[in-house]
Amino acid sequence: MLNQMMKSVLEQDRAAIVLCDMNHIIVYMNPAAKKRYEKRGGAELIGKSLLNCHNEKSNQIIKKVIAWFDESADNNIFFLYHNEEENKDVYMVALRDENQKLIGYYEKHEYRGTDSLSNVS
Repeated sequence: MLNQMMKSVLEQDRAAIVLCDMNHIIVYMNPAAKKRYEKRGGAELIGKSLLNCHNEKSNQIIKKVIAWFDESADNNIFFLYHNEEENKDVYMVALRDENQKLIGYYEKHEYRGTDSLSNVS
């Protein structure tokens, strides 16, 4: 039941979520990510290297953040940048197993705009 609930959290998120393993292989994309990256292949990116989707400078940053995650189990979230156009903050987040071993990562998008639920009563 818990796995179904966690998957639902990922599936319902309106922000793109792309989970990668320690070899930078994309292992999961939520529906928002599949749609956002449709021009780059969408769901077909699953099983491929995230590093192929970025330029060399970005790849160096990704590798440096992963090394920082690996230094300590307390290093779990890293602010990357603020995207003015979409008014969002972008982070990399460590994924760890029950023993706090680093097993992967994902990029987290936090939008600063107002929610579209204002008409819900």
